[in-house]
Amino acid sequence: MASENSPLLAYRLLGDEGVAFSANGAGGPGGASARKLSTFLGVVVPTVLSMFSIVVFLRIDSARSSGLQVLPQGYGWNLLYGSLLLGLVGGVCTLGAGLYARASFLTFLLVSGSLASVLVSFVAVGPRSIPLTPRPGPNGSSLPPQVGHFTGFNSSTLKANLGAGYSKDYTTGAMMNFASVFAVLFNGCTGIMAGANMSGELKDPSRAIPLGTIVAVAYTFFIYTLLFFLSSFTCDRTLLQEDYGFFRAISLWPPLVLIGIYATSLSASMSSLIGASRILHALAQDDLFGVILAPAKVVSRTGNPWGAVLYSWGLVQLVLLAGKLNTLAAVVTVFYLVAYAAVDLSCLSLEWASAPNFRPTFSLFSWHTCLLGVASCLLMMFLISPGAAGGSLLLMGLLSALLTARGGPSSWGYVSQALLFHQVRKYLLRLDVRKDHVKFWRPQLLLLVGNPRGALPLLRLANQLKKGGLYVLGHVTLGDLDCLPSDPVQPQYGAWLSLVDRAQVKAFVDLTLSPSVRQGAQHLLRISGLGGMKPNTLVLGFYDDAAPQDHFLTDPAFSEAADGTQEGGSPALSTLFPPPRAPGSPRALSPQDYVATVADALKMNKNVVLARACGALPPERLSRGSGGTSQPHHVDVWPLNLLRPRGGPGYVDVCGLFLLQMATILGMVPAWHSARLRIFLCLGPREAPGAAEGRLRALLSQLRIRAEVQEVVWGEGAGSGEAGEEEEGDFVNGRRGDAEAEALAGSANALVRAQQGRSRGEGPGGPEGGDGEGGPATALTFLYLPRPPADPARYTRYLALLEILTRDLGPTLLIHGVTPVTCTDL
Repeated sequence: MASENSPLLAYRLLGDEGVAFSANGAGGPGGASARKLSTFLGVVVPTVLSMFSIVVFLRIDSARSSGLQVLPQGYGWNLLYGSLLLGLVGGVCTLGAGLYARASFLTFLLVSGSLASVLVSFVAVGPRSIPLTPRPGPNGSSLPPQVGHFTGFNSSTLKANLGAGYSKDYTTGAMMNFASVFAVLFNGCTGIMAGANMSGELKDPSRAIPLGTIVAVAYTFFIYTLLFFLSSFTCDRTLLQEDYGFFRAISLWPPLVLIGIYATSLSASMSSLIGASRILHALAQDDLFGVILAPAKVVSRTGNPWGAVLYSWGLVQLVLLAGKLNTLAAVVTVFYLVAYAAVDLSCLSLEWASAPNFRPTFSLFSWHTCLLGVASCLLMMFLISPGAAGGSLLLMGLLSALLTARGGPSSWGYVSQALLFHQVRKYLLRLDVRKDHVKFWRPQLLLLVGNPRGALPLLRLANQLKKGGLYVLGHVTLGDLDCLPSDPVQPQYGAWLSLVDRAQVKAFVDLTLSPSVRQGAQHLLRISGLGGMKPNTLVLGFYDDAAPQDHFLTDPAFSEAADGTQEGGSPALSTLFPPPRAPGSPRALSPQDYVATVADALKMNKNVVLARACGALPPERLSRGSGGTSQPHHVDVWPLNLLRPRGGPGYVDVCGLFLLQMATILGMVPAWHSARLRIFLCLGPREAPGAAEGRLRALLSQLRIRAEVQEVVWGEGAGSGEAGEEEEGDFVNGRRGDAEAEALAGSANALVRAQQGRSRGEGPGGPEGGDGEGGPATALTFLYLPRPPADPARYTRYLALLEILTRDLGPTLLIHGVTPVTCTDL
């Protein structure tokens, strides 16, 4: 069974009778005391005695009998009495739960006897007048003495007591009202959690806590109601307001009432102290507040958390300095209400999360009662003391923020995750793909990554391009599950999720096992996402002969300790991903399969983005902050298929508009705000300048795209009518041979480089021909990606032409769009 140092915030799985499994998973009798408290001793007795603590407010400090002073009075004496009693209570709790249970049962008998004598006295004692101690007046004088009356059962007395009639509290001089009376009375009902606080010492907590708590609450409610009824029927208002210890004056044997008051206050103190110490010890064990609660971890050989008891004793000793209990009643009540509201909110969250493992045995439980409890607690908090209520909520918020920042134990589980799952599932079901409209289109990217070490800049660039859409990191592990003892993909998810956290990108991770990368890409394109959130754009790195770089070594976010571990002792990311591929080593994907993957995506009606040389992107453009203070850059867009150039007004097709949309989305990212968007308009030799530019500017105005339009003349544009007759993607077939296609790609590359160089004041040599100080450099170039040829045998030539087209252009995105993404309708 669990020992006394078992955390109260987590249940322990029980094995054989008398054996408990400790927090580290090892079970056995060594060092663990068996659970021994029954429902009555462990729940009913502590709860009843705690809820009877209202008699504490019957004023022990007015302990006098017929004017005889029993004990010396005064602030110092009261502090001494309280400290001595607190020391006694602390000693009992320090010795363990067994002694506490026996002491609680003894005090329960004393309190029951005292209550029985009081109830009998209401019937047995005849009417009498009771002299009251004079109130202190101004300037040290005393007010005239008053007399209270015990009338016996009298309907006139009951009628006179039914009204509010608030007056000043003679112990504090403060004017009473409903809120202050509720605050005092509420403290008599705050022991409801006493049984739950003793869960570590109960034989059967799941049964004892609800049963014992309900029995205790019902019993206490009956006793309180009976006392209220008898008091209002027999005691006049003067006696009730001027003597909080009037039970002694009407008792058959007054000392027994005083014994009951002391016994109740003592038992309530013991229950509160041992419950608080157990909770404090649990908080300390979970390291929620670090060194602040470190002393509360100390336990005895038998597991009794005496360090937490002493810690709680010291805190209560500070509270005793306040002197007047009514002074603290409002604050204590507000904190109790916050705690109860938090419990109700927890149950409400679990109910709304619809978690299958949340199966409360209390048959009257529902989310309606939880919501009513939260609302009632918050309402009463602000009625009692708006300042204390606001301060307590602020303190709870600060503690919650601190715990969130520190991160709680992973074994707890997070109800927020269950709530998010429930809400996401509900709204995903309402996300109907049949209601999609082009006005609300957004890119939803699937980035296929072989090794993230060499793809870190592309990973961040894709995060910027998603514009609030879905972003999935896909990876294909080569293999056949039939030939493996277990799935090798599942253990990899942790490393990829850590990569997402470290790179600070908002992406999901989807991994698959497949005999080939192409088949794996097909799997991911078909099954990634859920419902209306599925990728519509495939992003791939460019297939070239460039040696991959290890960006983990240069990126500050991935700097790690020399021993290959992260903070907290977990393995470093550099040990979880293999080193980049060495130059000349075999690849997992052939050029043929690479182009085939692009063709597969287009057949599935997915847009395609091929990214080349993203490692050369300016670092400030990939940061999460604003790029307003960075060096000015251009973003160049060529919305024309440069491998099949055409003049005329109809050159802006669906793919060209897709390029404009993606470039505009990138410009909306804070890091790219300062970059200037340039759109290049290619003219044929016989086209008049200005006409096409005007039509393009009108289109940009309709699309609300701010960009600089530049016309460039390209003699290869439509020199003969034959080129216009060829089908798109068939530029390597028929009459146009390989040499002519390569010449066309080379001339297109030279044209783009010439415009990049002109923007920086360079010569025709392009970006590599000058120092780059003549003007803003081109940070990124958007090019039209032609469709792959229909003949798979020409895939290799197609890839070679793309390499020629993008050679030495710097960071480049080759994009082919197949879906409409812009709309000019309101």
